[in-house]
Amino acid sequence: MHRSGFVNIVGNPNVGKSTLMNALVGERISIITQKAQTTRHRIMGIVNGEDYQIVYSDTPGVLKPNYKLQEQMLDFSQSALLDADILLYVTDIQDNPEKNAEFLEKVKTNRARVLLIINKIDLTTQETLESLVAFWHKALPEAEIYPISAKEKFGVEGLFNRIVELLPECPPFFDKEQLTDKPARFFVNEIIREKILLNYDKEIPYSVEVEVDTFKEEEQLIRIQATIYVERDSQKGIIIGKQGSSLKRVGTEARKDLEAFFQKKIYLELFVKVDKDWRQKTSRLKHYGYDLN
Repeated sequence: MHRSGFVNIVGNPNVGKSTLMNALVGERISIITQKAQTTRHRIMGIVNGEDYQIVYSDTPGVLKPNYKLQEQMLDFSQSALLDADILLYVTDIQDNPEKNAEFLEKVKTNRARVLLIINKIDLTTQETLESLVAFWHKALPEAEIYPISAKEKFGVEGLFNRIVELLPECPPFFDKEQLTDKPARFFVNEIIREKILLNYDKEIPYSVEVEVDTFKEEEQLIRIQATIYVERDSQKGIIIGKQGSSLKRVGTEARKDLEAFFQKKIYLELFVKVDKDWRQKTSRLKHYGYDLN
């Protein structure tokens, strides 16, 4: 008997969805920072056992959209409610469940099996945790509740084992050697964008998109050229920095992570260009891959 299923991870921003995804997959699939809206796409991570296949899906944090990019991000999150066999609704010890009550109502009426994950329990007391468990028992009475620390990997193994038990009988959806549905270029974009999130403040990281122009793999080396797009000329200057210092720092940090990811030497060239108001333009969002179709 073989089991397979789609396990979709949803919840508010900054509750640790991407950290949990990486812990469950055992590989770095999603980028992680302390900033909200780090995840923009729906990203699959595939875990294969001899008699099972789990297709995890990390999604953007649920938020009320202020511009078209955020509308597309919310679409990715809502699409995860439609095709889940198991839904992991992630909250944490500081999360405000009232923040997106409308989305929570959709989770309540979802046909998928819901596992309610209370994350970051290493940062709270037993008393606070017990009150949170009691609250979520009332809020989602059909859900199984799992207090965990994804960062410390506490409780993750038990959660993983329960997911395997709940998988429906089904042949694998993907090749057993496959780790994700995304191409190599996608992870180059994400790793560069992660470094921008870590190195710049305010609106700059959210105004940025990254596109790989060339990806040439040689025996010992991968040569990559990528362009960082911003919305305004003033942002271009900030990204580059004085005498190119800021851009150089991003490039150095990204190259190190890319070498670890691909297990090869990386030659990385970065360019910066303006794509005016790209976050508000449907055609540009489609070009950058923010499209469910």
